Amino acid sequence: MNTPNTPDSTTSSESVKAVSSPNVRPDPRLTVAGLNHGFETDDGVRTALFSGLNFSVGAGEIVSIVGRSGAGKSTLFNLVSGLLSPQSGRIEVGRRADGGAGRIAYMLQKDLLMPWRTVLQNALLGIELYRKVTPHDIARAREMLARYGLTSVVDAYPQALSGGMRQRVALTRTLLVDPTLVLLDEPFSALDYETRLALEDDVMALRQSSGTSVVLVTHDIEEAIAMSDRVILLGGRPARIEDSVDVKLSTQGPRTAVSAREAPEFRTLHKRIWGGLRSNTIHHAGAST
Repeated sequence: MNTPNTPDSTTSSESVKAVSSPNVRPDPRLTVAGLNHGFETDDGVRTALFSGLNFSVGAGEIVSIVGRSGAGKSTLFNLVSGLLSPQSGRIEVGRRADGGAGRIAYMLQKDLLMPWRTVLQNALLGIELYRKVTPHDIARAREMLARYGLTSVVDAYPQALSGGMRQRVALTRTLLVDPTLVLLDEPFSALDYETRLALEDDVMALRQSSGTSVVLVTHDIEEAIAMSDRVILLGGRPARIEDSVDVKLSTQGPRTAVSAREAPEFRTLHKRIWGGLRSNTIHHAGAST
């Protein structure tokens, strides 16, 4: 899913100033400031989901968001992408390198490939939503599909592909629109372990090739640590940032999904995040009884 966005496109009429905190980055590609949002149940009970939430994502930064089920992670993505409008607060997407309006690409767990379109046609769909496809776009799509090992299936249909191949097509579709920010909502959770590691490497390579910023929602702490520069732990109701963990790993050679997991700091980071997640889950369960 590709969502056009511009700075202030999801801003409420209420003016909110950014709050200085360790979660605010210079030259941000995403800024969330003073975010307030909630919902009303069928019996009329109003529940605050976010209250004064603040964080930002820097240029080329990969940030993972973890938290218990129901913490509001997917709702946060829907707010950032513009699928939902915040009740108050400010959500801004930074401008592109060429000065153009910021653009968000949203990749879900389901690849959402259209079965009547070929691999190449599916890859180009995001561009079609913005404008007419050019020969240059087709050449770029073929080049990117080749980079992901899909040259032999560019004219095949989705039903002929494995799960990992389908997700690579979806990733190609996501990246071809040259997004300022990529939102990944557990896109690899249904894949086998080997394929997940390969796709984690693909996403991390974005930093080297394009400097794209990425926000990942995942329940997998190992995945969050291996891929990210920072892991944000959401908890409570209303949701707040319980912890923000800068991920610094000493890897042998370039950082990959495998070498990150083998780094000496990995277990310590995992223990910290798991401890915070478990503590928050127990606290929430106790508050609900």
